[in-house]
Amino acid sequence: MVHKSILPSSSFSFGVARAVALAAVALCVAQPPAARAWGNEGHRLVNKLAAINLPADVPEFLRTQAAIDEIEYLGPEPDRWRSAAAEPELAAAQAPDHFVDMELADALGPLPRKRYDFLAEVYAAHQDPTKIGLQPWQTDEIWERLKAAMRQYRALKAAGQDTKPVEQAILFYAGWMGHYVGDGSQPLHVTVQYNGWTGPNPNGYTTDHQIHWQFEGPFVGANIHEADVAPKVTPVKAIDGDVFDAYVAYLRHTGTYVEKVYQLEKAGGFVGAGTAESRAFTAERLAAGASMLRDMIYTAWLDSAQPVHDPYAGK
Repeated sequence: MVHKSILPSSSFSFGVARAVALAAVALCVAQPPAARAWGNEGHRLVNKLAAINLPADVPEFLRTQAAIDEIEYLGPEPDRWRSAAAEPELAAAQAPDHFVDMELADALGPLPRKRYDFLAEVYAAHQDPTKIGLQPWQTDEIWERLKAAMRQYRALKAAGQDTKPVEQAILFYAGWMGHYVGDGSQPLHVTVQYNGWTGPNPNGYTTDHQIHWQFEGPFVGANIHEADVAPKVTPVKAIDGDVFDAYVAYLRHTGTYVEKVYQLEKAGGFVGAGTAESRAFTAERLAAGASMLRDMIYTAWLDSAQPVHDPYAGK
């Protein structure tokens, strides 16, 4: 996943500096270089484990090896759209979809369910949404695309018509969504403390702009494997109630681990092989992403069975 700009300059060009103000704390965020969250390996692992662990009552095509491979491949897909040189408009437009600084979003009041309602609140407060992030809205909108495609699959299947085209759409939406759900399990993607501690720092956490990529990139790629993460994936469950609310709660839970990341870094947990604690923590975070993604795909399938009295719902 990509959270603002965080990769070392040797790999990616420098991003644009940002300055943010919090209610009681002035935060000065430096000019970190561009980044990819969880890295290629982490995102593929989140998607693969979600697909492997889908329950038997989803359609059979979703459980084939070809489907698992496609969903896994799509894990890093939005990071393939991040070239400011090759696709500058796309890179700029979708960058805020990878993160949300919950402290800044919450300062505006309760989070509205619709993207443009939130944008209206941001602009009314004379703030910039690209500095706050739009992650929960992006993820929820893709989930609704997935649900709509699954509803169409049911209709075509019941009518005895070809379902292959909509099956491809379902796989794409599931894999695409997985990138953002994976981003949402990385604590530094939901906080103003995303790449070096800012503001009062009584515990002496790092202020260097290296922690983000050091944690989610090289450390994960070198040390965290499927066998480490798979046992930590939780049992499947349908999401109760509103999916947007459940997803925001998931992001808030992720945010409770922000300081833990800094504590692990201070103890050398992301250097070389790290420590047993840092490896277990990182595996748990990746498993949390895989578990949430699987449950969101499963819930989309269950919810797609509900009749919708809308002329657009069955097209």
